[in-house]
Amino acid sequence: MNFKQPKNIVFDLGGVLIDWNPRYLFTEVFQKPDELDFFLTKICSPEWNEEQDGGRSLAEGTEVLVKKFPDFRREIELYYGQWHRMLGGSIQSNVSIFEALRNQGRYQLFALTNWSAETFPIAIRQFAFLQDFSQILVSGVEGMRKPAPAFYQLMFDRFNIVPQETLFIDDSLRNIDAAEKMGLQCIHLPLEKSLRAGLIPFGITLE
Repeated sequence: MNFKQPKNIVFDLGGVLIDWNPRYLFTEVFQKPDELDFFLTKICSPEWNEEQDGGRSLAEGTEVLVKKFPDFRREIELYYGQWHRMLGGSIQSNVSIFEALRNQGRYQLFALTNWSAETFPIAIRQFAFLQDFSQILVSGVEGMRKPAPAFYQLMFDRFNIVPQETLFIDDSLRNIDAAEKMGLQCIHLPLEKSLRAGLIPFGITLE
């Protein structure tokens, strides 16, 4: 595939620059792995969490589950009550690359994240590098989230960028597939993949 060197680089945050995982909290709550898996796949599931990322309030999201699973009230309320304990820190190898790109000054650096409007301020306080983006678009603030095409279009309009001149980096293949359909150049970046190596085909080096 032939890549064009981009003018803009857009980072996802969770799973790319920030390590977030509910298991960091709930391994201390559930002693048995099967109970932990059940809770995080069937009760406080990724699909449920995405509704808060899309703009639903934490209070409403919690209330919905407590009504459905009253025997798990305590655990459900812990999800957002102790949400900060799900943050494992920065993914330093990728943050170092972000900082190197920032220092080069060759690219506009943005972030497009699926994140609750109510919990994102916690990340802002904890991760100083978030101040170094030109702009950050937060799904919970906007009431839409990846992979909705409208969220990518909002990014183009808000950041005043052209998709063909923009590189998008995300750990979710679903989000990457949607981004490519919107004309973005993309790097799918699961944790085991090297961001440094992924940038090379786009003519981006850190020297």
